[in-house]
Amino acid sequence: QVQLVESGGGLVQPGGSLRLSCAASGFTLNYYAIGWFRQAPGKEREGVSCISSVDGVTYYADSVKGRFTSSRENAKNEAYLQMNSLKPEDTAVYYCATILFCGTTMGGPGRYAYWGQGTQVTVSS
Repeated sequence: QVQLVESGGGLVQPGGSLRLSCAASGFTLNYYAIGWFRQAPGKEREGVSCISSVDGVTYYADSVKGRFTSSRENAKNEAYLQMNSLKPEDTAVYYCATILFCGTTMGGPGRYAYWGQGTQVTVSS
């Protein structure tokens, strides 16, 4: 059974950090690029970052550039999103998803095949 499971979300104060994990089962994650998306209440799902499968090239949305870092550990079949200097506007449910190639702008959610269930990130004092 193909499955992606996100973890690592939680409540953090502004300026804090969280590390999200995306664990794959039922397939080999290293054949795919991994996208990270987020969705805040009442807003559309937006792309945050994408990391390629082969060379680890990454894309970041302008809103998170310099604060978020994508990485992957293919031997563990996992990907990660390190989030630093968190802001209240980063509050959302975060999802990981698979795609063959990130492309130059990581593309919209419709391009992605497998999705996790999401993990809540809340940034608040």
